[in-house]
Parts: sequence; C-alpha cells; structure tokens
Amino acid sequence: MPSTLNTLFFLISITFLFFHHHCYSIDEQGQALLTWKNSLNATKPALKSWDSSDTTPCNWFGVHCNSNGDVVEISLKSMELQGSLPSNFQSLKSLKTLILSSNNLSGVIPKEFGDYNELNFIDLSGNFLTGEIPMEICKLKKLKALAMDSNYLGGKIPSMMGNLSGLVYLTLYDNQLNGEIPKSIGELKMLQVFRVGGNKDLNGELPLEIGNCTSLLMLGLAETSITGNLPSSIGMLKRVQTIAIYTSLLSGSIPEEISNCSELQNLYLYQNSISGSIPRGIGQLNKLQSLLLWQNSLVGAIPDELGTCSELTVVDLSENLLTGSIPRSIGKLLKLQELQLSVNQLSGTIPSEILNCSELINLEIVNNAFSGEIPVDIGKLNSLTIFFAWQNKLTGNVPDSLSQCKDLQALDLSYNSLSGSIPKDIFGLKNLTKLLLLANDLSGFIPPEIGNCTSLYRLRLNGNRLAGTIPSEIGNLKGLNFVDLSENRFVGGIPLSISGCRNLEFLDLHSNGLAGSLPDTLPTSLQYVDISDNSLTGQLSHSIGSLSELNKLNLGKNRLSGQIPTEISSCSKLQLVNLGDNGFFGEIPKELGQIPALEISLNLSWNRFSGKIPSEFSGLTKLAILDLSHNKFSGKLDVLTSLQNLVSLNVSFNDFSGELPNSSFFRKLPLCDLESNKGLYISNGVVSSSDLEHSRHVGPAVKLVMSILISASVILVLLAIYALIRARFFNNGLMEDYTWEVTLYQKLDFSINDIVHNLTSSNVIGTGSSGVVYRVTIPNGESWQLRKCGHQKSMGPSLLKSRL
Repeated sequence: MPSTLNTLFFLISITFLFFHHHCYSIDEQGQALLTWKNSLNATKPALKSWDSSDTTPCNWFGVHCNSNGDVVEISLKSMELQGSLPSNFQSLKSLKTLILSSNNLSGVIPKEFGDYNELNFIDLSGNFLTGEIPMEICKLKKLKALAMDSNYLGGKIPSMMGNLSGLVYLTLYDNQLNGEIPKSIGELKMLQVFRVGGNKDLNGELPLEIGNCTSLLMLGLAETSITGNLPSSIGMLKRVQTIAIYTSLLSGSIPEEISNCSELQNLYLYQNSISGSIPRGIGQLNKLQSLLLWQNSLVGAIPDELGTCSELTVVDLSENLLTGSIPRSIGKLLKLQELQLSVNQLSGTIPSEILNCSELINLEIVNNAFSGEIPVDIGKLNSLTIFFAWQNKLTGNVPDSLSQCKDLQALDLSYNSLSGSIPKDIFGLKNLTKLLLLANDLSGFIPPEIGNCTSLYRLRLNGNRLAGTIPSEIGNLKGLNFVDLSENRFVGGIPLSISGCRNLEFLDLHSNGLAGSLPDTLPTSLQYVDISDNSLTGQLSHSIGSLSELNKLNLGKNRLSGQIPTEISSCSKLQLVNLGDNGFFGEIPKELGQIPALEISLNLSWNRFSGKIPSEFSGLTKLAILDLSHNKFSGKLDVLTSLQNLVSLNVSFNDFSGELPNSSFFRKLPLCDLESNKGLYISNGVVSSSDLEHSRHVGPAVKLVMSILISASVILVLLAIYALIRARFFNNGLMEDYTWEVTLYQKLDFSINDIVHNLTSSNVIGTGSSGVVYRVTIPNGESWQLRKCGHQKSMGPSLLKSRL
C-alpha cells in the first residue's frame, strides 16, 4: 500500500512539472505580449492565435520577427482592441514598428515608450488616448515616423521634439493640443510631413524656424488658432508641395517669398484674416494646381500673372475685397476646372477668353458688379455643371448656347437685368436640377418643353414679367421639390397635373393673375403653399385634409368662397393660415381651433364669417397673430383670454358684444383693433364703454386743418370710461358715477390703458359748469385736453378732445 501511494505521488509530481514547464515554454518576448493581451478586451478573434503553448510569438497574428526570432514589428490596425497601451515591452529589444491605429485604446501614452530604443515607426492614431505627449518619447533617436493624430491628447507639443533629428513624418492633427509650436521644430531637417491641424487651442505664430525644415513636403496647420503673418522664411521650403493653414487666425499679407516655393501644388489659406494683395510672384509657381484664398480680406486686382500657372485646376478667391476685372489671361488656364470669384467687388464683363477653359466644371461669380452680356458662346464650356452669376448687373438674354452644356446641373442668374425669353432648349438638359432666374426682366412664356427637364428639383422664376399659362407638362417633373413662380403675369388656372409632382414641398404662385378653382388634388408632400393675390374662385376643397405635411397656407386676396372644410384639422402641422380678403362665409369650424401647431398667424379678415368664436380657440395657446376683423362675428371675446402668446389681435368691424376681457393684453390693444363692435364694452370697476364705433379714415386735408385750428378742431371721441377712483375725487367735489361713452371719428393708435391711467386728480386742469377737464399725454408725446361733460347719469356724458 505505501508503495502504491509513493508511485501515485511520483506520477502526479511528474505531471505537474510537465504542465508547469509547458505553460512557461514561451520565451520572454511572448510572455510580455501575453501579459498585454490579458489586459485587453479584443472583440475580434484575431488575438486567439496568441497561445502560451507556443515557444515563440513569431507566428502570432500581427507579430513579425527577424531571422533571429526577435520581434521587430507589431501591427494590429483596426482590431477593435480595448484597453491601455503596452508599458512592458522593454524585453522586445529589437522592436522597430508599432502600429496600433484605429482601435479603441484609451488612457495615457506610457512614459515607458521612451525605453523602446529601437522604435523607428509609431502609429497610435485613431484611438481614444488622453493626457499629454510624454517628453520621454523624444529620447527615441531612431524614430522616423510618429503618428498620434485623431485622439484626445492635450497639453503642449514637447519642446524637445527637435531631438528627434531623424523624424520624417509627424502627425498630431485632430487632438486637443494647446500652446505654441516649439521653435525646435526647425531642427528637424529630415521632416517631410508636419500636420498639427484640428487643434483649436494651438496658438502663437508659425515660428520663423519652420524655414529650416527644408525637406518639408506637407505643412498642415488648418483649424487652429495660429496667428500673425505667414513668415517670409516660408520661401525656404523649396520642396514643399502643400501648405494648408486654413480656418485659422493668420493676418498680414502673403509674403512675396512664397514665389520661391517652386514645387508648390496646393496653397490653402482660406478663412483667415489675410490682407494685402495677391502677390504677382504667384505666377512663378508653375506647378500650382489649387489656389484657395477665399474668405479673407484680400484687396486689389487679380494678377494677370495668374495666367502663367498653367497647371491650375481650382481657383477660389471668393469672399474677399478684390476689385478690377477678371484678367483675360485666365483663358490660358486650359486645365482649370473650378473658378470661384463670388462676393467681391469685381466689375467689367465676363471675358470671352474664359471660353478657352474647356475643362471648366464650376463657374461662380456671384455678388459682384459684373455688367454686359453673358458670352453668347458660353455653351463651348460643355463640361460646365454649375454656373452661378446671380446678384450682378448682367444684361441681355439668357444665351441659347447654354443648352449645349449637357452636364449642367445648376444655373442661377438671379438678381440681374436679363431680358428676353427663357430658351426652350434649356429644358432639354436632362441633368439640370436647379434653375433660378428670379428677379430679372424676363418675359415670354414657360415653354411646354419644361416637361423634358425630368431631373429638375428647384425652379425659381419669380419676380419677372413672364406671362401665359403654367404648362401642364410641369406635372411630368416627378422630382420637383421647390417651385416659385410668384410676382409674374401668369393667367389661367393652376394645372391639375401638378398633382403629379409627388415630391413637391414648396409652391409659391402669389401675385399673378391666376383664375379658376384650387385643384382638388395637390401633392400630399406640400409643406408651403402661397397662392395669394390672384383671382381664384370656388370653394376650398375637402381634400385639403390630405396635406398632412402642410405648415404654411396662404390663400389671401382671392375670390374664394364657401365654408372652411372641417377636414382642415388633419393638417396638424399648420403653423400659419391666411384666408383673408376672400368671400368665405358661415361659422368658423371648431376643428380650426384644434390644430396644435398653429402658432404663427391665423388671418380670417375681410370675409363674411359669422357666428361666435368656437370655444376650441382657447386651445391655440401658441398663436402669435390673430386677425378676425371685417366680418360678422358676434358673441363675447372671453374665449381668447387664454391665448397668452398673442402679440397682435384685431377684432374690429364685427358684432362682438359683452365685456372686454380684463387682462393686460386687452387693455394695451390699440383702439383701432377694437373699433366698430357696437355691443363691446370695457369694465373693470373703473371704466366702461357701450360703444366703440370708429370711422375708417380722416383725409390728410382734414388732419391738416385740425392741426392748425388747435382749439377749434374738436374731435368727438367716445371712449367709454367708468368714474375713476370714486373715493379719491369725493373730497374734491369731483365724484362722478357715470358711464362714459366714446365715439371715435379719427383713427387713433393709443390704447384704453393710455387714457385710463391719466384720469387722475393730478391731471385735472379745470372744472366748471361744462364738466371736469383733464390733461392726457398719449405714448407718441402728444398732449390732449379731455373734458367730461353732462350731469345726468341717464344720458351719459360726452367727451370732447382737442390737441394742447
């Protein structure tokens, strides 16, 4: 028995030793890698190959070794690794490349990175790293590439960065770095790429020493707070191909020395505060391809020398203060694809030489003072996709040759003085999505060929002298989203085919001569409809309820009649409704008061509505403007008391009656917004009115006579007021317990409160057999004399007013 136990113990010991040895058979390098792996959360199975049973990590995924079995590269890009960076790789003494980009690594960069002496390539970009860049990293004398962009690193760029004398590639962009660029950057003679843009708190001037980086190919400082002038030493960068310092705080002028950057291909200095003129030496940059200087404060003319930059493909000088004309040398830029000169003070004509730029795709000269005609042969630019020339002084016709620009997608020639008709062949452009010719002097008709322009998305022809009917072919434009034909001379009816524009959201036809009825079927996608100031007749169709996306409806100033259909409540997104100045009649449907979004304006004025205001109107608590004037409404106004958001209310010229709601809003209403409601009175224990009649207008001649004959011009104003502060006047023998009636014979803009607040004993200027006389000052500064006359309560006193 003891012999059996000894044998069993011996076997267990051997097994333990075997497994113990097997578990630790991996070399020191593998053990370091496994330790780091165990601290990570890897969602991808890539690291499953990192097995402790292996004797070497050289066959593991992402690990590469040299012929001696030493790990020289770890490349684990986009592996969704979560956790911290390794701080235990000192045993990987031959490690030269560490790529851990585009993962979910977080935390700080360990100071131990400075101990990985053989590293020459580090890529930690695209993670969630925080903290500062450790100074220890500047000990890596063999480092050639350091990529830490697209993280959350803060602090300053290490001042010792110049110690990395072999550095070729340095990208720190899109972090949260601050402070200035260290002058030691000038010691990096081998540096080719330096990108630190996207660090909004990086400030100070670009150091003069940057000129010492003579190997630099790419200089990127965009979207920072870099200030001051672009240093003249920039001219020492004879190999630089791209200078990108846009959306920053650069000021001063572009140094002439930039003309020495003979290899420069891309100059991006837009969205700064650069002033001065564009240096003429820029013409020496014969490899320049992109020149983006927009949104600065550049002055002077566009230099003729620009035409010698024969490789230019993009020129954007918009949003500056440039003057003069487009140089004719622009026609030498045969590779030019984009020319943007908008928002300057340029003048002159569009030079015909521009037609030599046969590869031009985008031409934008918006908001300048260009005059003359558009080159008649502009169609030679048959690669043109965008032509914007609005807000200039262009004259003449819209060139027929534009129809030759088969790739044209957007044409905007608005706000000029173009005349003639719209060339019908333009509507044959299958790729045209936007046609904007508004605010010109165009005449003629919209041709039926518009139906061929099947890609059209936005059509604005408003503010011209176009006439005729709206062609029914417009219904073929299934993608049409925005139509504005307002302020023209269109006649006839709205084509029924417009229902085929199933993506139409904006329809503006106001101020034309359109007649007939509103189509029963409109695109259900409509959000904005303005057909006001036309001659539409008939009733508002019950199908209005199908416009569930509608938020603004303006049908004012037409000849529509009938009742408001109850289906309008289905337009639950309506914010503005204008049915004013029509012939609608009957009662307001309660459903109109149940539209929760109605918050901008409701105008029902100048119709023949009758009945009471529905109680549901009390729910329109967001409504700002309500106009019910010039109808036959009756009943009380109490239902409007809860409309706390009202800023304007007009109920004049109706048959409203009863006590006016006693609220600050109603007390501040101008009397003209309450006039001609015979049964309406005001009573709060102080003042009452049984009659707020009001004349419409007083002629200018009468007003002049009244201003000259101050004491003789007596304007009979009946403003109904109860005796104010009865007890206060009792001791002075001024107690009055009368009902005041006021008749207004002139349009007045002061409110009830403006009168009531002035009827105090301190404003009494006389008494006598004719009554008490008050001095009242209204808001416009004028003073009026008000006399309360009469002594018989049953008759009610009158009020005489004259200007003091």
